[in-house]
Amino acid sequence: MTVFDGLAETDGDDEFKAWLSKLLDARLEIIAFVASQRQGSPTGEYEGLLKGSFNLSFIIRFGDGGPKAVIRFPKPGHIATAFRDEKVRNEAQFLRCLSEKTTTPVPRVVTWGTTEDSPQQVGPFIIMDYIDGTSLATILKQPTKTDQDEVILATDVDGTKLDYIFEQLADYIPQLSQLDFTTIEAIERPLTYNMNELATVVLSYPTSGFPTVPFTSTKRNLANDREDVKKRFIARHRFKQLISRYCLDDSGPFKPYCDDLQPANMLVNPETLRITAVLDFEFTNTMPAQFAYDPPWWLLLLGPDIWLERHTMEKFMTRYVPRMERVEARTNPDGSQSNLLLSDRMRDPWATRRFWFDYGIRKSFDIDAVYWAALHKDGDDVLDEEMRDEMEELVDLKMEQLKAYKAEYEVRFYPRDWIQM
Repeated sequence: MTVFDGLAETDGDDEFKAWLSKLLDARLEIIAFVASQRQGSPTGEYEGLLKGSFNLSFIIRFGDGGPKAVIRFPKPGHIATAFRDEKVRNEAQFLRCLSEKTTTPVPRVVTWGTTEDSPQQVGPFIIMDYIDGTSLATILKQPTKTDQDEVILATDVDGTKLDYIFEQLADYIPQLSQLDFTTIEAIERPLTYNMNELATVVLSYPTSGFPTVPFTSTKRNLANDREDVKKRFIARHRFKQLISRYCLDDSGPFKPYCDDLQPANMLVNPETLRITAVLDFEFTNTMPAQFAYDPPWWLLLLGPDIWLERHTMEKFMTRYVPRMERVEARTNPDGSQSNLLLSDRMRDPWATRRFWFDYGIRKSFDIDAVYWAALHKDGDDVLDEEMRDEMEELVDLKMEQLKAYKAEYEVRFYPRDWIQM
């Protein structure tokens, strides 16, 4: 995986910390605001805090004994500030679409609003019903000792337990692929998980208007050394050549796709394993249909990109393929023709390696690892003279940029050491 820009990450963390202080100072006003949205305006009381990668939520209980509520705010610095209102608008409206057109269990949206609508203008928000449950990832993961340990599917997970979970998901997920749209977009312009990553961990990434032509530059710390630059250059050029092979249909219809649909964002009843809620649809877009038909990337909980970085392709395949086959079996347990079509659609991208192309093209920070592990063929690293010259120019440029990045990093984070040098 390509490392993030440490300077941009720190700027984002600093922005989040400053906002968090403002949010906590406004807590009483926020609680009263949530209570005012309830019929009869009962008294509200703070019950707890929910912390996620992109959102922070207050749990509110009410004096009338009615169901609890959650007010959720996107975290500035972890969600690009320019995207926060847009993100909330997208998710609130997509949740409404899901509740109307599918049986997927999603929280009921009480109301939502922009930064301007919020108490003390702390940020855009969604107020939803609170839903009890335990993260599905917690139920399925290998026991860990610390929060920093890998979240990975337990090797001894009960097969019957998995089958029941997959049967539920095999009902919910295909319903998304049955919704057709004529354009690629969110509610307005596309806003993907990857776009937000670029905007939060790359300095000076444009947020008012996304680039519509190929990038002419990369972040300064893209590569660690000269050989790393060469491998990334080859990977990107060869990946581009795969587009004609793996992009099936540019004309639609397009299907809803959420990059972050995974067990960590699903709640289950820990006793019955019934899925009680599917959460976090903030980066849902209507996308090429082939994404919706890929086998789920999250079957081992840990993403394929991390597997390729920390383990091996062989180890990934050994663990992943049996789980994928189990999903296929649960997708079509009765042999019906409609479900058989879905099962076949899942099998084809795996057999043709389109699964890896689709995964890499959605995740720009992981495209190199995906290309070299799954899509590279012997001889593809041989370049003609013109390409070699272009590559050598890029190598020199990236080494100069890396030197400048490291110098700025040292001055910012180790100023005394830099002065002594």
